[in-house]
Amino acid sequence: MTLHLTALGIVNALGCGPRAVAARLFAPAGDAWWQAGGLIPRQDLVSGATLWVGAVAGDFAPVPPGLRQYDCRNNRLALSALGQIAQQLAAARARYGAGRIAVILGTSTSGIADGEAALAARDQQGGWPADYTYSQQEPGNLAAFVAELLDLDGPAYTVNTACSSSGKAIAAAQRLIEAGFCDAAIVGGCDTLCGLTLHGFHSLEALSSRPLNAFSRNRDGTCIGEGAAFFLLEPAPGPVRLLAVGESSDAHHVSAPLPDGAGARAAMQRALDLAGLAPDAVGYVNLHATGTRLNDVMEGRAIAGLFGDEVACSGTKLFTGHMLGAAAANEAAFCWMALQPAISGGVLPPHAWDGESDAEIPPIRLARPGDAADPARAMLSLSCAFGGSNVAVLLGAGV
Repeated sequence: MTLHLTALGIVNALGCGPRAVAARLFAPAGDAWWQAGGLIPRQDLVSGATLWVGAVAGDFAPVPPGLRQYDCRNNRLALSALGQIAQQLAAARARYGAGRIAVILGTSTSGIADGEAALAARDQQGGWPADYTYSQQEPGNLAAFVAELLDLDGPAYTVNTACSSSGKAIAAAQRLIEAGFCDAAIVGGCDTLCGLTLHGFHSLEALSSRPLNAFSRNRDGTCIGEGAAFFLLEPAPGPVRLLAVGESSDAHHVSAPLPDGAGARAAMQRALDLAGLAPDAVGYVNLHATGTRLNDVMEGRAIAGLFGDEVACSGTKLFTGHMLGAAAANEAAFCWMALQPAISGGVLPPHAWDGESDAEIPPIRLARPGDAADPARAMLSLSCAFGGSNVAVLLGAGV
């Protein structure tokens, strides 16, 4: 079955909407490499630490009055992205029926930030805020909110596999459509900044004290971000085709990747096998590229082992921060844009870094500003999560 990603709504530190995001992603400005990104320094997230994060600016519209039990910043951010494709979603509901559209989404933080604020209010005031409900911070909250918001009765659930969540959601929806459980699906993910996540990464000594510098010998950690990206996945013709999604689980360690990259490589090879493509059919790979010591070495080995140094690659987390459960969908969205010259300007997302290579990382081709995109070749987005949960989303130009 041929499935297309026919519509995209996206919000992250670069902007709101595909064209706003593309304007900064594909033609970054700044005299220094680190100025190309969308990261900003914050001192209010972890006591005593200055952290660079990809924060979404501005306020969001509240959820509709009838859905106040779902009101949290995560869902308000999701609403901002969904609003961009409201017409396409309404048309799909009319075309397929409310019971034949699935909602399969990924998150890792859900509304935890609102839970943190409510707990602080309870400690100060002696009681929980009147508008707080525990369900606001449950991972399943996101898909339930979107299904009720759009009045859909098809399968609806949230995937929470850390940083691969929204990529796994795309794979799950593809299987549901192909198995006949639904005709179309809303897929993607949303994650927002919260103290729990930042303190956790800080305790692991995984956060950078500077803007993210992936694949450099000077890298010292990752930077966290927030964002949302939602696609309409359906059998109707569209600008980008979902060729395949490859998954693997190397289960090497709870937080460290398999050092030789075999797990990540297996996910990418699985996507190629499902699509019936050879590695040379891929023209671009969006790297997971967290900027941590272990991930970048592992990923370099996986890419070099499968593609050599021929395929153009870039890590884009300097632009957005690591959006955790929403990262895979946002980075697949960057491939979706790159496959459409009218949006991308015909170029690839560049790999912005200080240019100082690490001898431990095998040579791979890191995309430079202005490198041309080839929409005739497939594009792949790789995401690697804690616990060895890997996902590779393979896209191609549609019709």
